[in-house]
Amino acid sequence: MAGLEYLRAMQAGRLPAPPIMATLGIGMESADEGRVVFFCDPDEYHYNPIGVVHGGLAATLCDTATACAVHSTLPAGTAYTTLEIKVNYVRALTRDTGRIFCEGTVIHAGGRVATSEAHIRDARGTLYAHATSTCMVFRPARGGGG
Repeated sequence: MAGLEYLRAMQAGRLPAPPIMATLGIGMESADEGRVVFFCDPDEYHYNPIGVVHGGLAATLCDTATACAVHSTLPAGTAYTTLEIKVNYVRALTRDTGRIFCEGTVIHAGGRVATSEAHIRDARGTLYAHATSTCMVFRPARGGGG
């Protein structure tokens, strides 16, 4: 399947979501070419020892959104992996934050390297974190023998 087709099948429940999404309570709101949106309802089971949501939740949301934005642009048979991600935390998340949305968009989709960005916001549009990522793209070998 092409990347966008795969993501939409996952969103519709025709394909299973990765187990980490259930573990962390992450859902997919939308998938379009070069853009995806995930959501999560922060709760106490996401908390760290200082009483706020662990930064790993925001980092995972950002990694998921940046990578899936890239995935949405890829043809069938093409693989990718995150090479690097940089997350900036702007303000703490708590259960009182309510539902958050993480939008990932492609900045550049090259032959071997793709870059993307993500923003985590609440329903009012308040920014909680943002990230940039670089993915390595593995295109299938071309036929032609030799």
